[in-house]
Amino acid sequence: MGEKHLQIYFTSDLHSYIYPTDYRTPGERDIGLFKCANRFCKDGNTLVIDGGDLLQGSPLGAFCHDSIGDAEKFSSIMNSCGYDYVTLGNHDFNFGMDYLATYLNALDARCVCQNALNSDGAVRFPWHIHVLENGLRIGIVGIVTDHVNVWERPEHLVGLKISEPFSAAKAALNEMHGQVDLTVCVYHGGFERDLTSGRVLSESTENIGYRICQELDFDILLTGHQHMSVAGQMVFGTFVVQPSDSGREFLSVRAVVANGHKAITSQTIPASGECEPALLDRFTDMEKGAQTWLDVVVGHLDRPLLPAPPLVMAAEGNDIANFFNEVQLASSGAQISATSLANEVAGLPQIVHRKDVLTAYPYTNTLTVLEISGEVLRKAIERSAEYFALDDDGQLCVSDQFLKPKVEHYNFDYYAGVDYTIDVKRPIGQRVSSLMYHGRPVTAQDSFTICVNSYRASGAGGYPMYLHCPVVREINAEMSDLILDFFKSKPLLTVENPSNCCVLIEKV
Repeated sequence: MGEKHLQIYFTSDLHSYIYPTDYRTPGERDIGLFKCANRFCKDGNTLVIDGGDLLQGSPLGAFCHDSIGDAEKFSSIMNSCGYDYVTLGNHDFNFGMDYLATYLNALDARCVCQNALNSDGAVRFPWHIHVLENGLRIGIVGIVTDHVNVWERPEHLVGLKISEPFSAAKAALNEMHGQVDLTVCVYHGGFERDLTSGRVLSESTENIGYRICQELDFDILLTGHQHMSVAGQMVFGTFVVQPSDSGREFLSVRAVVANGHKAITSQTIPASGECEPALLDRFTDMEKGAQTWLDVVVGHLDRPLLPAPPLVMAAEGNDIANFFNEVQLASSGAQISATSLANEVAGLPQIVHRKDVLTAYPYTNTLTVLEISGEVLRKAIERSAEYFALDDDGQLCVSDQFLKPKVEHYNFDYYAGVDYTIDVKRPIGQRVSSLMYHGRPVTAQDSFTICVNSYRASGAGGYPMYLHCPVVREINAEMSDLILDFFKSKPLLTVENPSNCCVLIEKV
């Protein structure tokens, strides 16, 4: 056959960033879907694909869920931007299947997610053959990390089972054999190995992109989830890409098929330029409604809670984590609290608006109170202590295991209710040199209640010590709502000195 072309525009992990705003700072930013879609040039040989995690993550996403009550606006936005295929990300399940259905039912694009199964075991969103205008047959399958089963509340997955993704992708690939000219896997997951050296970066099965390339023979693997920009490259004969998050960039992937040969190239395109006026105008009521909703004043602080570089906050403690722990203790009645911060930390101003709360705590986590032993508490703090390392000059730095293959500052926990010292010169697992509760050394046999978020209670982030601890109480309200309620009870809050619950690092 003669030379035939396929053009793909690929986004992933938009996290409901649509307009060019971060909802933190005034003015326009080079982020958001509309700053990407202005570069899509679509014809009959073009596919526009999204890799999931659209519905949650920004204050706009919270507005659509909490105020509008459905996700049809996101469907209309994706339809207007010309999407042909989407897969599901783990955060797309955060508001439950009914809410997700309002998005999918109004979506023109086809959802492909081979390891999302109905209760009878049938694939709910099966792979599909798309025939381009030039006759090229494209086999498209989607899969999502099965750690959804670990992270998500069971009631949000009613009627759905997320199976192991590798086997699902392999089965779909076998079914495609002989029917298509190009195979594309859209994977909401990333890479467990360094793509250059093959060095193992994670023993978890959360990300299996490298294994997919090594053991299967898809032509193109479109990945997401890690928020890690991966320029196009060949890995064991599969062409892989991944964009960063929040619509900061997208991938333009081009394939040329001629006489049985396939040539694939890509370009990472940063969000930039002017948004399409028609798109801005069509959804202006939604954006104005969101801004009005987000601008409501919810409380006051005696001083602003300001972020610092992640290493500084982890080593010295900070007001923001201290405040979150104060909310968790008040909401739960637990003796101890542990919280974490987002990779990009937003502080809280003295006059606090709803958008400030949603930006400072962007997750949909609920809270869980566990009964733990002193041994479990020590193991948890030891896990947090792994965050620290020493560089070649003996200076404190962040361990690579929290930076590669993706940045995971959010897996470092800040504790309230206990005093402890971490000595980074000690071996991993033996760094907690002092651990005190109310002035008394903690023993392995001691018993405590601890409040953690639902993500951490699942053992995620390297905290398996929590998995088999008795659940004392589950608080089925999102943490952001608990923060808003906390302000209602105390309209003027005095911020406690964080030194009582900060991590102490011995001089090195």
